[in-house]
Amino acid sequence: RQHLNYTVEHGFPHQPSALGFSPSLQLLAIGTRSGAIKLYGAPGVEFMGLHEENAAVTQVHFLPHQQRVNKVQTAALYRFLYMWLSDLLLPPVVLASAPPSVTRVTAVLAHSSGELLLLGTEGGHVFVVEVPGFRELEERNISLDQVSSSVPDDYIGRRNLEHVEALQENPVNPNQVVIGYGRGLMVIWDLETQRAVQHIPATQQLESVWWTEDGSHILSSHSDGSYCRWSVGGEDSKDEEEKSDIPYGHFPCKAISKIVQLPTANGPPFLVFSGGMPRASYGDRHCISVIHSKTHVALDFTSRIIDFFVIRDGPHALVVLVEEELVVIDLQTEGWPVIQTPYLVPLHSSAITCSHHVSSIPLKLWERVIATFISLLPFSVSLQPWPITGGQNLAPDPPQRDLLLTGHEDGTVRFWDASGVCLYPMYKLSTAGVFHTDTDPNDNMNQGTEGEWPPFRKVGCFDPYSDDPRLGIQKIHLCKYSGYLIVAGTAGQILVLELNDEEAEQTVEAKVVDLLQGQEGFRWKGHTRLDVREEPVLFPPGFQPFALVQCQPPAVVTALTLHSEWKLVAFGTSHGFGLYDYQQKNNVFVKCTLNPSDQLAMEGPLSRVKSIKKSLRQSFRRIRRSRVSLRKHHVNNAAKLQEANARLEAELAEMELAPVQRKIEARSSDDSFTGLVRTLYFADTFLSDSSHNTPSLWAGTNGGSVFAYMLRLPPVEHRTDEPITAHPAKEIQLMHRAPVVGIVVLDGHGAPLPEPLEVAHDLSRSPDMQGSHHLLVVSEEQFKVFTLPKVSAKMKLKLTAIDGSRVRRVGVAWFGSSRSEDYGESGLVVLTNQGDVHVVSLPSVKMQVQYPCIRREDVSGIASCVFTKHGQGKSVLTLQILLRHRHICSCPLPSGFYLISPSEFERFSLSTRCLVEPRCLVELPAHSASPTQHRPQPDGATSLSAPIVTADTPTSAIVQAENLSCVCHMAVFTKQSSPGMIFITSI
Repeated sequence: RQHLNYTVEHGFPHQPSALGFSPSLQLLAIGTRSGAIKLYGAPGVEFMGLHEENAAVTQVHFLPHQQRVNKVQTAALYRFLYMWLSDLLLPPVVLASAPPSVTRVTAVLAHSSGELLLLGTEGGHVFVVEVPGFRELEERNISLDQVSSSVPDDYIGRRNLEHVEALQENPVNPNQVVIGYGRGLMVIWDLETQRAVQHIPATQQLESVWWTEDGSHILSSHSDGSYCRWSVGGEDSKDEEEKSDIPYGHFPCKAISKIVQLPTANGPPFLVFSGGMPRASYGDRHCISVIHSKTHVALDFTSRIIDFFVIRDGPHALVVLVEEELVVIDLQTEGWPVIQTPYLVPLHSSAITCSHHVSSIPLKLWERVIATFISLLPFSVSLQPWPITGGQNLAPDPPQRDLLLTGHEDGTVRFWDASGVCLYPMYKLSTAGVFHTDTDPNDNMNQGTEGEWPPFRKVGCFDPYSDDPRLGIQKIHLCKYSGYLIVAGTAGQILVLELNDEEAEQTVEAKVVDLLQGQEGFRWKGHTRLDVREEPVLFPPGFQPFALVQCQPPAVVTALTLHSEWKLVAFGTSHGFGLYDYQQKNNVFVKCTLNPSDQLAMEGPLSRVKSIKKSLRQSFRRIRRSRVSLRKHHVNNAAKLQEANARLEAELAEMELAPVQRKIEARSSDDSFTGLVRTLYFADTFLSDSSHNTPSLWAGTNGGSVFAYMLRLPPVEHRTDEPITAHPAKEIQLMHRAPVVGIVVLDGHGAPLPEPLEVAHDLSRSPDMQGSHHLLVVSEEQFKVFTLPKVSAKMKLKLTAIDGSRVRRVGVAWFGSSRSEDYGESGLVVLTNQGDVHVVSLPSVKMQVQYPCIRREDVSGIASCVFTKHGQGKSVLTLQILLRHRHICSCPLPSGFYLISPSEFERFSLSTRCLVEPRCLVELPAHSASPTQHRPQPDGATSLSAPIVTADTPTSAIVQAENLSCVCHMAVFTKQSSPGMIFITSI
């Protein structure tokens, strides 16, 4: 057993908990509840690390660098991050001068000098830590007693100061910092003289503070939904009265958790704050308000706000991290539109229900999809470039164009560019317009009503609610050569779509197919089918439906396949399967596979009704059968033992010992969903005799049955006139009745038959029709090869009997050689319920390699796995053990995607070509003092000269590091860290 390489994670981090940004490095950092830290710069610049303890990251702060460093090269990006989190993890800073109850860190300030780190605590103390030694400077600590002694007695008598809520540095005088306490008091402290300069006695509970650009005012936000502006310095500031402003009225409001004011070159400043909504009316809204001159907008998000910041270099942009997505607002363009994100896209804007990967997309189809995407961009999308530009993407252009299609609960299909590191959105298709739903297609949810107060504006694309669960997409099949797309849904609907560059108004007629074929005694208890619109529907450019098949009963479509050369679609549900001719828009045939004793198949997935008595009856029946077989096994056991041992010794002397096999009990035909169709397959092969090949359709069911139908296609000149006919040809029943999950026909050379239109486009050699063909049937328990046309068993490979696992996913993949461009092999890639990936050779059907891929407990990850048709390249983002014990394997190796969370795909690979992984370079600015330096950046770094740190990943590189005293540092706070302890991490 070896290990797969996990090359990159696509999507949005699951459960984000902290946000950080370095203006000097132009890097964005996101921490999660699971302890992961992810850094993003320009598209393609990505870093990721994981803390050893599974603790939530509560704060992330970039710290300034100290000096120039030499170039650092690493053998692998994963090695670099491993060092980042282990080898270069500096000793934790322990604030030992106070008891743990008062040293829990609540606020952090990285001083612009690059020499100090100020830590506010729960007990009201401020500890000063030296950088880069990370040693507590006890003589410079700001104790609560020092602050209390300088505060007027009348204020202290009325309330306690509580914890340190905020720390901010004076932008024009680095020796001054403002310390904000939970009860509302703010103290301007001079770090050089070690005394309080000014006291700001706010009366409301403090949430955040902001020091204005010119250093003349401090803004404070409070728990009652108000904010105040305080003058700094001068005689007038000593007697200044509290003047609060409540933006959304004097009714009780929620707290303003953060406030920021940004100056502009000409005109009034921007005021940005989160929260502050009227508690009774809009207390459940997640809003950030932006006020500039007479423009006031309340940006309304669909999930909880984690944090936000404003990018000032170049065009102003507001970056907001909410619980389910990252939203960037262009503050430079009129109307403040949203900037399209090149990464961190919420894949789960509607829950993902299925996925489909297509490799090597032809350039013509690729360009048409991109042109459609551009033409459909709404006016609310900004044309400004992506504002986060840190680092350089050193990865070469991808050698091929790959698409990942995801089906969603709301009836949409999203196209993603899966060629490189960034999973970039390309196109979105909605099938809801074909049916009558509760939503109005002309309803624009992004704009608030004119004159509405607060002035809400919906932003973001995360929408977890589906108007009708029957719209959910369950199966997708795209033909990259013809441009035909087939999607199937939860309510038995199958849509046939064709790519059109112009909008079209047309009616989609439904062809109802009765899969029960008039059988009596069955009553469907599940959901009803969707109502199709009878009036013409205006479809935008892109994939437009022109045919619709409606299964009856309207059960979930469980199998789907397309043959674009024959213009045929095959579909299956828990009741049977059928064949549809989308050129003539006629149904060819229907086969009912429903077991008369299977009542669960009539209840539907949305009813969630299951007979407890039936389940108990089946369980007791299995126990009874196992006991009976056990008793039979022990009858006359003693009398036959000696004879059996003698026979066994004789056989072992002449033959090789076979692996120990588990006893696999045959499944009962009374088990539920035995008629459910698991796989469908088109093949041009030999069914009637060995001299005439004919088109055929193969279907495998949950009860271990395989059905083969012979198809008669009319000549091309009569294709639109003469109907297609189908006749039953073969039927196979597997002994153990294990579910059939895959069917493949091998040609005379033992290679899988090519995809439709592959040979016509000169992308595959013609199949060998001279030698005998073979049928490979993959069940959950074994791989079995049959000869054609006789359908006699030739060989088999047992899986469940050997290691106890069952097949969950299977695919045929092509793996190119790393030494020869012209040579490659086809292999069977298998994922089991144990989370292991196996590669099985074809046509010999022998196990080649096995890799642990997904945790066996991750049922959703195993169910969501999709394999790529072409093997991915040899990854360098590998586990630490592979760096020390590198293996060069000549056999074909698997690649694919699976969901590690509802919003993230993990990409894995261990092949020799088509490498997809981050390769990037980050330039670190040097630090020096400047008399004309403006407001310090939040990370304390200035934007001057730039030594280089690379995260390049050549396979032949070695780790080289010289003079690495300090590169750049990031303070990471976790929820389970000991009180008074922080971890400072070098990057």
